[in-house]
This record gives sequence, C-alpha cells and structure tokens, in this order.
Amino acid sequence: MASPEIEGDPRDPLAGHPGALRPLTGELVAAVLAARDRPVGWTLDGELVGHLDGNTIWFLRLGGDGELLQIRTMVGPTFGIERVPDLYAFCNSWNHDRLWPKAFVHVDDDGRARVYGEVITDLERGVTPYQLDQLLDCGISTGCQLAVAVRRLPGAVPS
Repeated sequence: MASPEIEGDPRDPLAGHPGALRPLTGELVAAVLAARDRPVGWTLDGELVGHLDGNTIWFLRLGGDGELLQIRTMVGPTFGIERVPDLYAFCNSWNHDRLWPKAFVHVDDDGRARVYGEVITDLERGVTPYQLDQLLDCGISTGCQLAVAVRRLPGAVPS
C-alpha cells in the first residue's frame, strides 16, 4: 500500500499522518482495499463485499460502535447435507492447527452445506491504514488458503 499523504483532502480516509489512529469506518476499509486494487462493492444492506477466486468475502463492522472488524469468507464449493459430519471434522482439525481463519460449517436454506472462515479483530482504540492493510491481507489470504483446502475435500461441488 502506498504511503498516505501527511496532508491532503480531509475527506480522503487515507490522508493524514500515517501513524495516526483512526476510527474503523467502512470508508477506511474500502479505501485500503482500493489501494491494494481489491475490487469490492457495497450491498443494499450497506455491507462491503468482494469476490476472489470463486469465494465471497465480507468486510463487516460489528459491535456497538462498529469497532470490531470481521473478515468473513464464504468458500465457493458446496456439499450435500450427508457431508456435514466430515466438514465438522475438517473444521475442527483446521481450527486446532491454525489461528486464522476460524472455520465453521453452515447449512443453507436449500440444504447445501458450506464452509466459512472468519478473522475478527477488536479495533476499539482505532487503527492506522497500515495496520488495517495487514489485517485485511491476513483475512483475505487465510480465507483463500481455507478455500483451497476445502476444494480438495471429497464431495465438493463448485458453485
């Protein structure tokens, strides 16, 4: 990510001193992702979302003041409901061996099982653009690593 300007347009979320903590905002997340040429967009619900390598990645702000950053990856392939016990075993093994992302299984309304990964960070005190860049890179790269492993599982149906 390029160094932000010390001075500049006050409406630019990346302007200002590079070491200054800023509140976590959707605009700051979008600006840092744009600086990395990560294509993202806003949903009708106001959530920031991107697509990478067949996976959907949400960049959510949670908590009372939006101070928690959650990077949630929905892995592309789906599985039949009969594969859920195997997916649980996979996620338990993944979570035992790795810190990020936390992996879990979700069954959609249509009865298809999916694996999700998430990285959550508390940024109550604020974040610099450089710190946010590292957190976003961690969430994206580890989510994609999870996706690669899930695609190798028996019964994976590309979406």
